[in-house]
Amino acid sequence: MQELAKLDGIAITKLLDEFEISPSEVLEAAIERIERLNPQLNAVVHEHFDLAREQVRGYMKPDGYLPFSPLAGVPMLLKNTGFEAEGMLLSSGSELLRGVVSQRDSTITARYKAAGMVILGKSNTPEFALSFTSEPEAFGPTRNPWDVTRTAGGSSGGSTAAVASGMVPLANSSDGAGSTRLPASHCGLFGFKPSRLVNPVGPVAAEAIGGMSTPHAVTWSVRDSAAMLDISGGPDIGDPWASPAKPGYLAALDRPCEYLKIAVLTRAPLGETIDPEMIRVTESAVRALRDLDHTVIPISDMGYDAAALKTAWRQVVGTNVALGVTGGDRHSPRLAQLEEVNREWVREALALPATTYLAAVQTLHGTARALGRFFSRYDAVLTPAAAEPAPPLGKLAGTGQTLDAFYDQFWAHSPFTAVFNASGCPAMSVPFGTSASGLPIGIHIGAGFGEDATLLQLAHDIEKTWPWADRRPAIFG
Repeated sequence: MQELAKLDGIAITKLLDEFEISPSEVLEAAIERIERLNPQLNAVVHEHFDLAREQVRGYMKPDGYLPFSPLAGVPMLLKNTGFEAEGMLLSSGSELLRGVVSQRDSTITARYKAAGMVILGKSNTPEFALSFTSEPEAFGPTRNPWDVTRTAGGSSGGSTAAVASGMVPLANSSDGAGSTRLPASHCGLFGFKPSRLVNPVGPVAAEAIGGMSTPHAVTWSVRDSAAMLDISGGPDIGDPWASPAKPGYLAALDRPCEYLKIAVLTRAPLGETIDPEMIRVTESAVRALRDLDHTVIPISDMGYDAAALKTAWRQVVGTNVALGVTGGDRHSPRLAQLEEVNREWVREALALPATTYLAAVQTLHGTARALGRFFSRYDAVLTPAAAEPAPPLGKLAGTGQTLDAFYDQFWAHSPFTAVFNASGCPAMSVPFGTSASGLPIGIHIGAGFGEDATLLQLAHDIEKTWPWADRRPAIFG
């Protein structure tokens, strides 16, 4: 039972398929790990173990358990922002929504359940996912299992800490500027952001924060991520745009990645400071990719307006949150229940003219055009995943900061990631090294729109040649 913590989801389902262990035993082992480890990490904020037990009972058959997907019976968590599960709390890290219970499943949640995945509860996130550290005032900070004095990242920090510590083998996440990839880098996991609308955000919404937020997962193995994408990917009823999903992501890993022309960029777009250790690991990845016979070419920029994107992202995200919180009412009493820096952000957005918002959206579209041109010349681009290894708790939090100071720090911490949200292109953080103090460091690789399988194949090749799953944190399983 102790060895279960070290297995990925597909390996667990194989044990279930061979009747080596029962679904209830897998579930109860995960619950035991959460109850034992969560007091140290605060990765799970809403436990719904009874609902998970009901799920497992519903999957049982008179003649035994019959898995019907590569991840059937695997325990998982949903991120506590944007993902509804009937009967589960959805507080979005905010005092404003404490106690709110979902009355239905999101489309992606329904697909997880239909594939037999077992949802144990909700993982910690900053208020409305508006930070690169998961330190909401309402629920407290999530701690990094590699060093509990440091952040696990954000906004999917709770999911990432839970997987990295072995509570569950995989967890749902979302990524609006790097919120899957950045915590994956800080916690030594594989974090994949699919192309826009590979995974749906329905049934109510057609897009999240102007199409920039993309749901998926953090995992130990590339194959778990690919299997999850097969389960969740594909168009939703009534989607206003076509989905670029191409089923068969797991099967694609059986084929080696074609030789790629990969650009490498270590200079931050706006001149932000990059920790030398991040550059060192990226440069080691350059040598590794060349050993795999890929062509790697240094570049100085990707050809988009980074300053305009920084401004547009703030305006689009602020306006979307403002609508959700206040319905557009500048005098809404709900504002008083927000964290101070987010209250300032919402008030700024409520004062923006509609033309300013439209101009910001056009900046996102212009960024997508620029990356389209870029990826007509290169197959992929390699950068550091973040500006630094996981920083101490409190450094990236908004408490006591002005919006300007908080946002500048937010953007500088992950200067390479948000362009893939603005453009809709896929990108991933791949564990590849450690700092001098032993903290995980990820590399970041992005590709052209719809090239999700190419990235997964490349990550799988890296994983086979330079495996990372044997590197586990101090607080584990």
